[in-house]
Amino acid sequence: MVNKRPKRKSKKGSPFRILLIPFTILVVYFIVYGGFLTYQELSEEAKDEIPPEYIPIYKEAARKYGVPWNLLAAHHRVETKFSQMNTMVSPVGAEGHLQFMPCTFVGWSHPTCGGLGKGNIPKDEMTDPSVIEKYGGYGVDANGDGKADPWDIEDAVHSAANYLSNNGAAEGDIERAVFAYNHSEQYVEDVLYYAERYKKEEF
Repeated sequence: MVNKRPKRKSKKGSPFRILLIPFTILVVYFIVYGGFLTYQELSEEAKDEIPPEYIPIYKEAARKYGVPWNLLAAHHRVETKFSQMNTMVSPVGAEGHLQFMPCTFVGWSHPTCGGLGKGNIPKDEMTDPSVIEKYGGYGVDANGDGKADPWDIEDAVHSAANYLSNNGAAEGDIERAVFAYNHSEQYVEDVLYYAERYKKEEF
């Protein structure tokens, strides 16, 4: 029986290991920004100002409802500064990440709705997709947890996209859709400013 000395493993890095680092970086960009195309579509201002975890949510809602992702980002910026405001309940009763009036979220045909749209909707009805469907609201259960919640970021962004889409944005009538969201010319101007700011210019 012949005893052979085991060969020592080479300390040199394998080609696979060398390629792994740039591949990992690309995967991280893909996950954070919702795809390579999405990252390319971002302006430098968008990269600096928009929290990256929101980009995939905007993009998914944009694909589903046919509205520009940067319009959703602009609404989020104007309404709650990307959910960074101390309180996300307005003096008139709009609430959540995208500041929905309860009656707009659940539906104006709800028996308690009237006036500015604060209503007196029970909490369990406020987030119940079947109640929202019954009363013609814009609330959406985007993450499939059985609730449509204006305090859940995915639900809020998809609900905003649903509203904007149904009010003209899906057909390209952006200004009409934004004005429907908040009946203020200044509001429209502010949202369109940020929407343009966040979209990468094409040359």
